[in-house]
Amino acid sequence: MNEYYRNELTYQSAKVSNGSNPEKNLPQNNNPVESNDELSELRSLLLGVETAQLSKLYDRLENPQIQAEDLSRLLPEAVILRTMQDKQLAEAMVPTVEQAIQSSVKQDLNVLSEAFFPIIGPASRKAITTVLGEMIQSLNQTLEHSMSPQSFKWRLEARQTGKTFAEVVLLRTLIYRVEQVFLIHKQTGLLLQHILAPQVAAQDPDLVSAMLTAIQDFVKDSFNIEKGEALQSLQFGELSIWIEEGPQAILAGIIRGNAPQELRLVFQKAIENIHLKLHREFHVFTGETKLFTPSKPYLEECLEARYKVPSQKNYIYAWSFLSAIAIALGMWSFFSFREQLRWNAYLEKLNSQPGIIVVKANKGYGKNFISGMRDPLATDPYLLMNQAQINPQTVISQWEPYLSLEPQIIVKRATELLQPPKTVSLKADENLILYATGTAPRQWILEARKTWRFLPGVTQYIDKNIVESELQQLQLYKQQIEQEKLLFLEGTTEFIPGEIAKLQNIVLAIKNLSSVAKTVGKDVRFEITGHTNFTGTEQRNMVLSQARASKILAYLSSQGINTSNFTTVGVGSSQPLQTGLTEQIQKVNRRVSFKVLLIDARN
Repeated sequence: MNEYYRNELTYQSAKVSNGSNPEKNLPQNNNPVESNDELSELRSLLLGVETAQLSKLYDRLENPQIQAEDLSRLLPEAVILRTMQDKQLAEAMVPTVEQAIQSSVKQDLNVLSEAFFPIIGPASRKAITTVLGEMIQSLNQTLEHSMSPQSFKWRLEARQTGKTFAEVVLLRTLIYRVEQVFLIHKQTGLLLQHILAPQVAAQDPDLVSAMLTAIQDFVKDSFNIEKGEALQSLQFGELSIWIEEGPQAILAGIIRGNAPQELRLVFQKAIENIHLKLHREFHVFTGETKLFTPSKPYLEECLEARYKVPSQKNYIYAWSFLSAIAIALGMWSFFSFREQLRWNAYLEKLNSQPGIIVVKANKGYGKNFISGMRDPLATDPYLLMNQAQINPQTVISQWEPYLSLEPQIIVKRATELLQPPKTVSLKADENLILYATGTAPRQWILEARKTWRFLPGVTQYIDKNIVESELQQLQLYKQQIEQEKLLFLEGTTEFIPGEIAKLQNIVLAIKNLSSVAKTVGKDVRFEITGHTNFTGTEQRNMVLSQARASKILAYLSSQGINTSNFTTVGVGSSQPLQTGLTEQIQKVNRRVSFKVLLIDARN
């Protein structure tokens, strides 16, 4: 192995020293000793290692007892030497590095992901920002030129020249554009690399390179040019050629339009970076241009172009267009979403309505289709549609009639058939039993007991909680009569002032009660009771109380009331309304009271 390295180093040194054709490029020297010294010096300069160091390295490689520690110090120097000679070491290490990466990924993927994360994140954001900015700028430029009067002239030019409208716009709005970039070897004039801008017609790059070299040599030979000076630019109509020289190469760019001087800095930076990265390739150059492929990224940085694009504050066309689209999409989405919510609410409301069964509902061709079954007594779907704020013109409905047995529909059907008064409430349960509660005329109650059997689905009718309105009225008259009290003067059957008016109300109430009682099959009995206070003897009070009751009975008879069902009784002071000896208590105890008895009439 040591012998291999020694032979390889000797071969590469000889190759480097002879590869540049010393007969042509080096001065002739007939002295072999002096020539060997010069070759040794050239080998040292090219390889970057002193001859003594090479000798030392050979000796150490030939030592079989070399230790791992010595080898660790030797390996970096060997790697550097091999890398300076060719790319075989890098190619040999590729499989090893790939296997190491694959092994690392299999063991723990997070190691590489965490290593690349700080790079991928900023790079992704920068790429997205760049693409978005270019899109906005391109859109704004297209809209501006498409809407301007000048665009019609450009469209005509595109039709005449056979170019696309976009190409004409680019040409007419161009400020400058670097169309081609050449990297030329300074000593030989050979073309090392050439890149071309998109949509630019290519010429023979070798021919252009030779022409530039010839022009530059002509200028240097024909004019008095000081050492270090060089041709910097050429002008051919609207084309300019800018030239930047480096120690080993020349960078030439063909520019259309008027480029700013700041572009010079881009060219200078590119040629500097190329020399920094490819200085070894320049030193060992023998005509192989593939060695300079890594220079393409630096050359591509020179392919700049600038157009008459509105400034950032004038992106009104693009932003207005995008804003209009966004607003239109937003409004469309809002209205669509709102209509969908309304439609869903309408369907939910329909499904909750008794007597309505939705079988199918879908949308298509800008219309809403709905079909199902509906009881004639169910809620009108179009009323619900208006409540849900849905345009009926956008809905196509198809409802098949049927008889619903839902409790709510049964109540509606019973109400329509029985026509109950407002004082009656109808209710149906899940067993299809119909209940009636409240008050109603006797005639309606009797009719309802016959008619309910015509209601579809109703299994039973219960009205035990319904009260005849006549009976209710009868009770009201009864309470009115029994609440009346007629007051008398002390020891007499004469009324105190104002009691005569009470008699008129009592007479009217008795007549109404008697009339209503006949309609409901009730017999009425009236009892008139006379009372006195505690003054006087009990015997005298009994006689006085009876006389007061009889007086009232005589008055009622005089008013045309049949008194055959009336009885009178005097109780003296045995049933006082209030107890005590005050004047007010004595006054209210001198009275006549009434009692009404309602009994079923005999057939």
